Amino acid sequence: MSSIRAAEIFAALSLTTDLAAGMPFEKGLATCLVATDLAARIGLPEADRRAVFHAALLVDLGCTGRASENAQAYADDIAFQRACHVLDPGDSAVFTEQLRRFGGWAPAAQSALRNRFVARLRSGATQALRSSSEVVEALGSHLGLPDASVRALTEVEERWDGLGALNRLRGESISIAGRVLHVAEQAVLALDAVGDELATVSGHGNAHPATPHDRTRSALGTVARRQGVVLDELRRRAGGHLDPDLVAVCDADAIRAVLDVPDLLAAVLAAEPGTRSSLPSAELDRPGLALAMIVDLKGRYLLGHSAHVAGLADAAAVRMGVPADERAALRAAALLHDLGRVAVSSAVWDRRGPLGPWDWKRVRLQSLRTERILRRCPGLAALADLAAGHHERLDGSGYPRGKRDLPPGARLLAAADVFAACTEARPYRPAARPEEAAAQLAAEVAAGRLDGDACAAVVRAAADDTTIPAVHGLSEAETDILRLRARGRCGREIAAELLLPERAVTHHLAEIRSKTGRHTRAGAAVFAMTHQILPG
Repeated sequence: MSSIRAAEIFAALSLTTDLAAGMPFEKGLATCLVATDLAARIGLPEADRRAVFHAALLVDLGCTGRASENAQAYADDIAFQRACHVLDPGDSAVFTEQLRRFGGWAPAAQSALRNRFVARLRSGATQALRSSSEVVEALGSHLGLPDASVRALTEVEERWDGLGALNRLRGESISIAGRVLHVAEQAVLALDAVGDELATVSGHGNAHPATPHDRTRSALGTVARRQGVVLDELRRRAGGHLDPDLVAVCDADAIRAVLDVPDLLAAVLAAEPGTRSSLPSAELDRPGLALAMIVDLKGRYLLGHSAHVAGLADAAAVRMGVPADERAALRAAALLHDLGRVAVSSAVWDRRGPLGPWDWKRVRLQSLRTERILRRCPGLAALADLAAGHHERLDGSGYPRGKRDLPPGARLLAAADVFAACTEARPYRPAARPEEAAAQLAAEVAAGRLDGDACAAVVRAAADDTTIPAVHGLSEAETDILRLRARGRCGREIAAELLLPERAVTHHLAEIRSKTGRHTRAGAAVFAMTHQILPG
């Protein structure tokens, strides 16, 4: 892996956010193709077409910003996101039916979830969406996105009729990239609805259940012959949700031609407008950190975990004399090792009590999802085994495949992951001291589950840590308060934990907002991770 297309990294991020938002796998790829084609057909200049390309590929970039809050309020943040993607308050009949079905993922609590959503729709939508906007703005710079793409991504909840959010933009006050993105996404979501309908009457005679990837491609291929359904949905939303002039340009044959391809990812890479940039494999840190932060936002106590693991694994590899190219691959794999975590509800990651059997089953699948994302992107496929193997154990007791013969990199990553997790707080326990984490690793070595040399190197790396914290301009008290705020604590709770007057905490929080420019918990969390304040 000498270099990789930047667009391929974005594709991996797109696949990750598909899972986080409850979307069909490759929905972001399909949206990108439809949007890029539409931008070309209306004659946008190259710069605008690039903005459309990147925004459409990363349409759900901010989707984990309020994952914890959404799970707490609506039982499952992933199901909630999926429902919100198609809500249409501009059509009263449709919206009434959508609200009737809202919360169906939790039947026993459906009425309460619906009532809570309606109440918050009137009062809390702006604050909720500001979280996603701050995540998009912060991570856009990490990813090197064009300003026009970032703007379009902050407009994903706006509507042509002004009934959207965050800023109640209307008509052409929404950027052209944003308007193209809206049309393309709704076209692809309409395809998904058709695919779900067909899935109830097809598939008989197949001895092997289709994978989610197979189902998505099958649905897209099938509905390519039924584009009228998609066009009907776009036309219904025209003048309300969508720019009517853009909907008028949409053409069934064009959508069919764009999506009826053997490989959506290959088609996306071929469709990128303008100069195509690549990164040396040794320079994956910056985009890798962006992916890591999106994943770590899935839990209030997971913030900074992926970068923590990567730092420990890299430092331990230095002590073991691992060559530079292997170290670069190890660090990249460590940053990406938890991509599959996004497919599990934050209700699981934030739970204070023990997990049940079904939750454990979902947790154990996360490594396979990490592998699936990375294998789908040829430039990252070489990292798949390493990134997905951090829960494997030498005695075969690990998961997902119960492997015993683990390569050196996998042994280091497993040890670093265990040490990092031990020394980070979790909802159900405080952080362990380094010596306690070292004892835990020693017990795992004695039981034959972890490699002794790898564990010794990780313990030494943690003890000798000389990382220079990033400059952030916050005082020590403000730093402590930011850590707690990023984990969702309110002013009163912060005051009680730090033994400070509540008025002093209120003052410090105002200063933090002024200095960081972040006004939401998600924005504070990204700032804290970016500046290595979390975990801590």
